[in-house]
Amino acid sequence: MEIKLGFGSVPKPQYVYVSQEGDYCWYMLSEEEKHISIYDKALTGVITKIECNKTVETKFGKRQKTDLHILAEQPYIIRSGRDSYFSKSLLLSLDVLTSEQLHQPLTIAVAPGDKKVVFCTIYNPITYQAIKINWDEHNEIDLQTLEQKVSQKINQIQKPEISQNPELRAIIMAQTDTYIKQLGWNPEQGRRYLQQKYGKRSRRELNDRELVDFTMAIFELLCTQENRFMMSNLAG
Repeated sequence: MEIKLGFGSVPKPQYVYVSQEGDYCWYMLSEEEKHISIYDKALTGVITKIECNKTVETKFGKRQKTDLHILAEQPYIIRSGRDSYFSKSLLLSLDVLTSEQLHQPLTIAVAPGDKKVVFCTIYNPITYQAIKINWDEHNEIDLQTLEQKVSQKINQIQKPEISQNPELRAIIMAQTDTYIKQLGWNPEQGRRYLQQKYGKRSRRELNDRELVDFTMAIFELLCTQENRFMMSNLAG
């Protein structure tokens, strides 16, 4: 990823909103709150976190949302209505997946339904196989219990060791290199931070999940640094 010097956007996760609008099913928002259409049907990345039943202030008042955090070429957060067809089909698919599968890259795909309805299907990006779910009784889903099960599986504190994935590691390490350079750190500063956080001197000693966590931690430091810079300029 090329680093653009000079003025630009604040390095923070990009929100992706789910809604069927004409010939697209999700979009981003510009700084002027205008829709930026996304015509691609799928997003592939590593799921790093999920927030269920999250209260969000919207122009229509407070609403309950589901936020799915994904690390791709940059961090994304897919936001959908808690009671939407997308959220329910997303949660049902995530519930079927094993913990090991959830730690590997997955493809989140959108498909239009009637009117404003959008459905979610999760694919294995290597085998192209879709995750099969039972949608017949979706109106009788115990949503709160399903949210708790999926959240516990994804956000569990003690992440298991998982197999090394060379392609995934290469992508994530390249992304980490970008964030470290943007922070202005030299290699020794990166090693010291790694030592303090994991007790290891090299990213090669981290398993795949730890490597993702390390990348997100560096990204959060970058966001904090950018926010401090903006505040100091405002104060000055």
